[in-house]
Amino acid sequence: MKIIITATLAFIAASYLSAPVMAASDKAVLLKMPIYYGSHLPGLGSTAKYLADNVDVLSNGSIKIKLYEPKKLVASGEILDAVSTGKVQAGYATPGNWGGKMPAARLFSAVPFGPEAPEYLAWFMYGNGAKLHQELYDKSGFNVKTQVCGVIAPETSGWFKKEIKTADDLKGLKMRFFGLGAEVMEKLGVSTVGLPGGEIFPALEKGAIDATEFSMPAIDKRIGVSKIAKFNYYPGWHQQATVFELLINKDTWKGMSKSQQAVITQLCRAATLDALALGEAIQAPVMRENIKNGVKNLYWSQDMLNTFKSTWDSVVDEQKAKDADFAKIWADLSAFREDYALWEKNAFLPRN
Repeated sequence: MKIIITATLAFIAASYLSAPVMAASDKAVLLKMPIYYGSHLPGLGSTAKYLADNVDVLSNGSIKIKLYEPKKLVASGEILDAVSTGKVQAGYATPGNWGGKMPAARLFSAVPFGPEAPEYLAWFMYGNGAKLHQELYDKSGFNVKTQVCGVIAPETSGWFKKEIKTADDLKGLKMRFFGLGAEVMEKLGVSTVGLPGGEIFPALEKGAIDATEFSMPAIDKRIGVSKIAKFNYYPGWHQQATVFELLINKDTWKGMSKSQQAVITQLCRAATLDALALGEAIQAPVMRENIKNGVKNLYWSQDMLNTFKSTWDSVVDEQKAKDADFAKIWADLSAFREDYALWEKNAFLPRN
């Protein structure tokens, strides 16, 4: 037995000693990585910092990520193009940020009345989500390797200066709104704009917008919207989960060793878990704090949720009719969800 133990320990020691030698054969890679959301925002930008903080150790020093806060290296809206052309080696955002370039990319970001985070990740990782995600970028001419690298659970669906009781109360409002949910709000008479987080508070304060959605309570706190808008509505029907992506220039990706690629892939999976757990852990205290500061946390009536859902259904029909990529991706996601529904219906306890 002693011989076996000694031999085993010798084998383990040899494995550890050989690891740096293998890593030393990897060419050093520096990924300059601009990010769309500031790293101070938990779940939105903090996940990018998680990548940068951990990749050096996990790659035995062969990969380093230099993170650039929004607008510090390239404009946020130019991150995809900058990675594709090789101006930078990597970027961090959510696919919905590229809706103007690829409307169907919004389906890889957040889907109204769509999957919650576990179901969404199941589709990406064990359904066709990741394959369709990469195919869309390839077809659209972007020279990038993309992969899921973060997810947050539901957002709130809006901060308003007045109570919203019926759909008529929405008509004429100017509101910051993101992604496919904005298409729904437009149909309901809301004039929507896309604003980065840092511009939302000044816009509310000056009256340039009447209402806004941005993210989860702990993230919204960072931009100060509760100081002006006191009616915060739930649930986040427009974003039950939001997926983030790591973009790497495809030539850079191909130049990395298999072990380096594996480090990035597994680090993204760890970062996704970390972002989800973090987001789930920090919301309730902020919600309680908001209440103390005069915020009313309100849940949409069933009539309002029905209105949002029927309007969303009409948006889907329109998007499918005018965009073959949207139709293809939607069909695949819908088929996955239909199959998943049997498990969901039977496996989970209802929440009282």
